[in-house]
Amino acid sequence: MLAVIQTGGKQYKVKVGAKLEVEKLNTEVGGAISFVPLLVADEAGENVQVGKPEVSSAKVEAKVLGHDKGDKVHVIKFHRKVRYKRNVGHRQLYTKIEILKILI
Repeated sequence: MLAVIQTGGKQYKVKVGAKLEVEKLNTEVGGAISFVPLLVADEAGENVQVGKPEVSSAKVEAKVLGHDKGDKVHVIKFHRKVRYKRNVGHRQLYTKIEILKILI
């Protein structure tokens, strides 16, 4: 089975057993979380269900594997001839999940 889920303002194409890094979710490590998919299809692509906007009869279950931070992104601002230089870093928080089931 194949499904498309939406979390953190992004869409992910998932299969059973897939491991993803998504925007931070407020769920403890080892906890279960479920998503309502936007699209569900079988492997051959013959049986496709598209939601408007979600497939209400389907559900994707996942397990939280851990929380972490991404790589640092440096933002540098510089104005020449003014002695202005600013360097700021940012590390995005994310949650690692594993897809357990896709229920139709």
